[in-house]
Amino acid sequence: MPKLDRLTLARRPPGWIRKARTPKRIFPALALLAAWLTVSPVAGGSPGPAVPGVVIDYSPASSRIYIGSPSIAMLSKSDYVASHDEFGPGSAENTRAVTKVFASRDRGRSWTNIARIEGQFWSTLFAHHGALYLLGTDKHLGQAIIRRSTDRGRAWSSPLDASTGLLRAEAQYHCAPVPVLAHAGRLWRAMEHREPPAGWGVTCCAGMLSAAVDADLLKAANWTFSNFLPADAKWLHGSFGGWLEGNAVVTPDGRLVDLLRVDTAGLPEKAALVLISPDGNHASFDPVSGFVDFPGGAKKFTLRFDPRSGLYWSITSIVQLQDEQAGQPGSIRNTLALASSPDLAHWTTRRILLHHPDTAKHGFQYVDWLFDDADLIAVCRTAWDDAQGGAHSYHDANYLTFHRVLKFRAQTPEGP
Repeated sequence: MPKLDRLTLARRPPGWIRKARTPKRIFPALALLAAWLTVSPVAGGSPGPAVPGVVIDYSPASSRIYIGSPSIAMLSKSDYVASHDEFGPGSAENTRAVTKVFASRDRGRSWTNIARIEGQFWSTLFAHHGALYLLGTDKHLGQAIIRRSTDRGRAWSSPLDASTGLLRAEAQYHCAPVPVLAHAGRLWRAMEHREPPAGWGVTCCAGMLSAAVDADLLKAANWTFSNFLPADAKWLHGSFGGWLEGNAVVTPDGRLVDLLRVDTAGLPEKAALVLISPDGNHASFDPVSGFVDFPGGAKKFTLRFDPRSGLYWSITSIVQLQDEQAGQPGSIRNTLALASSPDLAHWTTRRILLHHPDTAKHGFQYVDWLFDDADLIAVCRTAWDDAQGGAHSYHDANYLTFHRVLKFRAQTPEGP
């Protein structure tokens, strides 16, 4: 395990260690990612002590509504917007899913709920040409849709037809808050389609959406969908369980690829590099050369290239040595780490950001993040303690939390 850094906090509440109920030995890891260890007032119950980061939203396990799909966008140096959807047996994820939108005007120190959208799920929040967009599905394995806001996230368009954001009317689309990449005059965003409409993972077929950067993004005719590439359970000597939640990224030699999460039964964790043609029409994959070792690759991750360091960066839910026997890699989410690569093929875990020794009811997962000069800002689906007995499970998170990695390049061992 990489050596833990010293605490780096922009602000600490008085007596924060004294009030915490978690073991002192994990405090350094909890504090590394959080720029502020505070608890924001939220509706629906009482957050627990020492929740890592700034609490944006909270939903107790008793509601049977869990927090999913965190995403974040920057409107200016001080104005951020975040979103998450609701899943679980108490939610409407299978009928008319709900996404909530939040705003911060003080660089993430505090947050306000500004919108509740019915019919939006698994969505990427992104800013483009002075507007905000949500690109995802209308429900669990639903239609592919996009919405636009011109008032900083308070009011949103409705995807009623092919002219107003309904990109594909058929169902079975799958995705997550993954990057919308500007490259070669187009916007690119990975998505999957389940074929046949049964099962999980291995029936998700990998593909890519794209549109010209100056196009009306609400018009379906302006979007190109690649073929959706089927997977094969025989890959990885029969240990392949599926691929999903891919990232659009450009390789060092200028090729566009879809780098996907890969479900496997054992370690090391993997990611898959699916090649996308320059026109966005064709996806292809070589199972002999297309898999790479990727720390945290069995869980959803966001990946971006940093021109300042010349490295690709990701925040991932890794498996540490002491947790290897706790279950399959995809079910272990109690450690969050910062990772980097010079070439997308060779990855280094740079430092541990968050950790809790329990794998059953604690999780840091589905992190979406952005560069903010010398820092990273991030939102996380967090399963943590509360006054009602904690999260339902590591997977069924009860918090949406905001975090800041201060001077991530300079403070990283072996950093550039």
